[in-house]
Amino acid sequence: MPISSRPDSTSETSPLLSSSVTPGLHPETTSDNRLNHNGLATHRSHASLELRLRIAAAMFSFLILGLLTSSLGVMLQPLSIYYHLTDIHAALIFIFGPIGYIFAAQSNTFIHTKFGQRGIAILGPVFHVLSTLALGLHPPFPMILVGLSVQAVGIGLLDGSWCAWAGSMKSANTVSGMLHGSFSAGAMLGPFSASAMMERGCSWYQWYQVLLGASVIELALLTFAFRHANASQYRVEKLSSSLSTSTDHSKTIFKYRAIWASAAYFLAYVGTETAISGWIVSFMRRSRHVSPYLAGLSSSGFWGGMAVGRLTLGAVTDRIGVRKATAGYFLLTIVFEVLFAIARVPAVSMVFMTLLGLFSGPLFPSGVVVLTRLLPAELHVPAVSLVASMGQIGAAVLPFGIGAVVQRLGIGVFQFALPVFSAVSLGLWLVFCMLKGDGGGRGDEGLEED
Repeated sequence: MPISSRPDSTSETSPLLSSSVTPGLHPETTSDNRLNHNGLATHRSHASLELRLRIAAAMFSFLILGLLTSSLGVMLQPLSIYYHLTDIHAALIFIFGPIGYIFAAQSNTFIHTKFGQRGIAILGPVFHVLSTLALGLHPPFPMILVGLSVQAVGIGLLDGSWCAWAGSMKSANTVSGMLHGSFSAGAMLGPFSASAMMERGCSWYQWYQVLLGASVIELALLTFAFRHANASQYRVEKLSSSLSTSTDHSKTIFKYRAIWASAAYFLAYVGTETAISGWIVSFMRRSRHVSPYLAGLSSSGFWGGMAVGRLTLGAVTDRIGVRKATAGYFLLTIVFEVLFAIARVPAVSMVFMTLLGLFSGPLFPSGVVVLTRLLPAELHVPAVSLVASMGQIGAAVLPFGIGAVVQRLGIGVFQFALPVFSAVSLGLWLVFCMLKGDGGGRGDEGLEED
C-alpha cells in the first residue's frame, strides 16, 4: 500500500548511490544490493506500521459509531418523557436517522475519488461533532430529528468506507471482525454508561456532551492516521484502467446479481438488529418491569455479546466457511429469540439477550465479506455504501413499524416479532450466499473451508 504522496524516493537517492561507486567497480556491487534491500525492507516496515495505525484508528472510529448508534435505544424513553411523545412519535427517530445515512452512501464514492480516504476520515467525525453539539443543547424535538440525521451522515460515511476497505483485505474476516467488534464494544458501553449517568441524576442530553468530546478525539485520530491517504492513492489502489476515467458506477453496479441479493439481506438483517437495540430497553422496562439501569444492562448485554461474537467467531467462520457458519449462527439466534419470548424472569431474559447478541455478531461482517468476494475491487466502496443504505432503510421501516404496532397492541408484540424477522433474514442469506461471482471478483475464494 502506498503510504505517501511525496516524490518518488528513487529519484532522490540515485545520485547518492552512483557517486558512492568506487572507480573500476560495476554498479551491481554487493553493497548496492544491500542498500536496495535495506531500503525496501524499511519501506515495507513503514507501510506495515501505517496500516496498523489505520486499522487501530478505524477500530476507534467504530467504537464511536457503536456509542452513537446504541444511544438511541436507551434515550427513547427519556426523550418520550422530556418531549411528551407517544410511541409512534418517538419512533420517528428511526426514520430520520437513515435519511442522513442514505445521503452519505450516495456521496461516498465522490468523496473517495476527490479527496481519498483522508476526506472520509475528516468529514465523518466533523458531522459527529456537529450533531452531538446540537443534541447536547437539547433543542426542540424537530431539531433533535435534524441532529440525528446529521449524525447519521457521519456514520454512513465511515461505516461504508471502512467496511469496504476491510472487506477487500486478504484477512477480511479477521479485520472486519475487529472493526465490528469495536462497534459492538462501543454499543455495549453506550447504554451502560448513559443509564449509569441518568441513574445518578444527569439529564439525557449530558450524555451527548460526553459524546461530543469523544467525537473530537475521533476527528484528531482519523485525520492523523489517514493523512497520506489522498485521492491519487485511492485511484491507484482501487480503480481499474477501464473505469478510472469515470466515477459514475450507477449503471455498472446494478448489473451484478450480488447487489440485489445483498441489498435485500442487509435490509432485513440491519432492520432486525436496529429493532432489537431500539426497543429492548423500553420492552424490559414496560413488559418485564425492571429498573432503568437493568433495562440499560439488557441492551449492553446484547451489544456486549455481539462484541464477543465479532471478535472471536471470525476464526470459526474462516474454518467452517462463511456460508455454513452464518446459516448456523442464524439458526441459533432464532432459538434464543424464542427462548427470550418464553422467559419471564428478567435475569434469564438478559442472559438470552446476551447469547442472541453473541451469535448475531458475525452476521453483518459476513455479508460484507461475501459481497466483496463477488464484485471487482473498484466497485467495493459504492457497492458496500449502496447495500448499507438499504440496510438503513430496514433500520427505519422495521423499528418504526414495531412502534406503530406497539401503539395499538402494546409493547409485548416486540418479543414475537424478532424470530419472524430473523427467519426472513436467514432465507435471504441463503439466496445471497449461494450466488457465484459475476466476473471480476474473487468468486468463491474464502467463502468455504479450503
